[in-house]
This record gives sequence, C-alpha cells and structure tokens, in this order.
Amino acid sequence: MFGGVFTPFAYEFFRNGLVVATLAGTLCGILGVFVVLRGMSYIGHGLSHAVFGGAAASAVMNVNYFAGAGIWGVASGVIIGRIARRRVIGADAAIGVVTTASFAMGLALLNRYGQAQKSIEAVLFGSVLGVQTIDIFAVGATTLLVIAIVVGLYRAFLFATFDPEVAQVSGVKVALIEAILMAMLSLTILVTMRVIGTLLISALLVIPASVARMLTNSFAKMLWIAPIVGAVSAFFGMYLSFHLDTSASATIILVGTFIFIVVYAAAGLRGRSRIAGMHSH
Repeated sequence: MFGGVFTPFAYEFFRNGLVVATLAGTLCGILGVFVVLRGMSYIGHGLSHAVFGGAAASAVMNVNYFAGAGIWGVASGVIIGRIARRRVIGADAAIGVVTTASFAMGLALLNRYGQAQKSIEAVLFGSVLGVQTIDIFAVGATTLLVIAIVVGLYRAFLFATFDPEVAQVSGVKVALIEAILMAMLSLTILVTMRVIGTLLISALLVIPASVARMLTNSFAKMLWIAPIVGAVSAFFGMYLSFHLDTSASATIILVGTFIFIVVYAAAGLRGRSRIAGMHSH
C-alpha cells in the first residue's frame, strides 16, 4: 500500500496541492485563534455555507466564481457581525439565520437550474489535487495579507477580542476591527474553499486554535502555535491521503483531530480547564 516515501513528490499536481494545503492550514490556524477565543466556532461553518450560496448563484448566472462567492461571503460576514453586535439575538443565532438562508438559496438555485454540478461538488468537499497555479498565488497572497493585518493591528485585535467594551472606551474602533475580521474570514474561506471544501473549513479553523489554547494562555503564543498545527496537519494529511488513497481534505482534518486528541490527553487537567474557561469568556 505504501509506495516509496518520496514518490508523491514526483507529481506536480501533488506538489501544488501540498503547497496550497499547507498555506491553507497556516492561514486557517491564524484566524482560528480569533474564532475560538470569541466563542464563534460556528462562524467558519456558517460563513462557508454562506459562501456556498454565492458560489451557486455565480455558477448559475455564469459570473466569475470568485467574485460571486467573495462578495456574498464578505456581505454575509458583515451582516452577521452587525446583527450579533445589536445583542438582540446572539452571534450563534445571527450566524444560523443568515447562513442557512444563503445555503438554502444556493441549493434552490442549483435544483432549479441544475448546472455546474461538478464544480459545486468541489466547493463542498474540496479538490486539492485539482489545484492550479492561480490557487497557490491566491492562498499565498491571502496568507501574507492576513499576517500583515494581524501584526499591524495586533493591539486592537487583542483588545477587541478579550474586552470589546473597554476597547471601545479606549478608542479602538471595535466595529471596524470586527468587520476586518469578518472580511479576512470570508476571504480565507473563499481562497481555501476549492482546496479543503466548505464542509471541512470550519474544522481547520477550530482544531489548530483549540490545540494552541490547550498548550498556552498567551494570545501571542496562540498566534504562533495554531498556524504551525494547521500547517503540520495539512502537510501530513496531504501526504497520507496520497498513500492511503483517501480524500485529501478529510485526511487533513483527521490528522488535525489526532493531534488534538494527543494534546488533550497529554495536557491533562490544566489544558482542559483552559478549554472550559474559554467558553465562559
């Protein structure tokens, strides 16, 4: 079953897939820190469903897939942020309403016009091995952009994540920071969607950040650990999927889950109490 150790690297499609997957793991790891610390683990799941609605609409209307899904995703993210900030209903309910409506609309459009079935399947489940050079550039550029924004606005993000009320009083534009975060999340989902698939992106956002949370209490250290865990999960997931002949995106998530279980068992009560405490923030 296992061929030569370096056999997969002989194939260009595998090398491209490996680069994109590793970058996607890094990117999702960074943003996952904010998602997990804000108790918004559902957001990745929700936004990816919203983006699916945009992707379906653009496929039916023959509009550029990235443009349609991207505009839709960013708009959904900003709407969710606005609804959640009103405090009338919680973030989870806001996410549920906006994104399930988008997903349902996408499905209805596909049922009605029933085309682009194959490309939509790739959007749902990912197609790492169908990666093109443009995908590598898109994910690479997004990763650099997100790192630049997080580093540049580090203090504002730190403040807005842990104590939005105090941040607001201190002059941090919390609404703007949240809009930037939602835009980065939507963009990330958009560029990694073809690689990981919308159904599994949420796991890649949540698992590495949760592992980092069990290992440290430091926000700065989490921003280092989570992308490393994401990148390692993606790299080894891709490699194993080649030898095991399994879905690349599913194997990546399974490797991440394995790391989570190992750390969960090893971290003992200290790490577990951090995870528990995280939800009470």
